[in-house]
Amino acid sequence: MATSPALPSERGAPTVMAVDVGGSHVKMVLNGLQERRRFVSGKRLTAEAMVAGVLERTGDWAPVGVSVGVPAMVSGGRVVHEPANLGPGWVGFDFAAAFGKPTKVVNDAAMQALGSYEGGRMLFLGLGTGLGSAMIVDGILEPMELGHLPFRKATYEDYVGIRGLERLGKKRWRKAVGETIATLVAALEPEYVILGGGNARLLHELPANVRLGRNEDAFLGGFRLWRSGG
Repeated sequence: MATSPALPSERGAPTVMAVDVGGSHVKMVLNGLQERRRFVSGKRLTAEAMVAGVLERTGDWAPVGVSVGVPAMVSGGRVVHEPANLGPGWVGFDFAAAFGKPTKVVNDAAMQALGSYEGGRMLFLGLGTGLGSAMIVDGILEPMELGHLPFRKATYEDYVGIRGLERLGKKRWRKAVGETIATLVAALEPEYVILGGGNARLLHELPANVRLGRNEDAFLGGFRLWRSGG
């Protein structure tokens, strides 16, 4: 019988809840508790409905704060563009008021990148519904929107996100992913690349200095946002 991977915890962080908002599911983990809860998201999920869904399923938890990773551009702790693969109502939404607790909101790729970081210059690419991206250089986190840059006849996201996988098939999709990694590494010069997202597991061979991350690292990143001095 297969066992689920151990969920991360962060000793330097308080008992916060990390919420990972994806294009297919919303997942929640409480720091220090080996339990993950989730519910279906999808193209009609609004920010208000997301918070309601989280609160409904975590009423027995008592976090002192909340971290939320959203698949959209975030600036100053607020969503500034509506997510491409979710419903409306995310821009400017007051998550702290909705949760009733101090809340930190970041781009979902940035949250997983923070949980994957092992020092130096790291590029994170999330192969999921779209293409998430972030860099961390000497501990400084920089969320990015590389998926919307032009690539071939469209954008990177159109080729290596879920739409590209469904349109191209696995073999041609893998080739597009390889080209994407090579181009971005040449431009950004990271020391190593972490591939996250649900579709990263479909890759059979990885270039040098590229490795698969763990989806659970998103929760660790959410906890690390609350470390002393973080």
